Amino acid sequence: QVQLMESGGGLVQTGGSLRLSCAASGSIDSANLMGWYRQAPGKQRELVATISFGVTNYADSVRGRFTISRDNAKNTLSLQMNSLKPEDTAVYYCRAYIRGSPARDYWGQGTQVTVSS
Repeated sequence: QVQLMESGGGLVQTGGSLRLSCAASGSIDSANLMGWYRQAPGKQRELVATISFGVTNYADSVRGRFTISRDNAKNTLSLQMNSLKPEDTAVYYCRAYIRGSPARDYWGQGTQVTVSS
């Protein structure tokens, strides 16, 4: 069983930076994929960035501004967000997916990021 807890959200001005962290209560060594997703008011949850076996993937809207990283030794997933825009405002969620039978899919409760114009 893995529990995920996000931190690092807050209010920042356009052009500012934030670093989100996701702490896992259990080992994330076996997680095949970890990622950050976000949900803005009135919109569906969307992928922000994922990392799987060292390969990263980013949404077009954040590529070049956000960086995802994973530290298995510390059981943490991070998201460095630079050059923030008002459209980045959302609740950001951490995810850990473990392939298998059954597959296990864990989500954190989210952290609010608000970018003021």
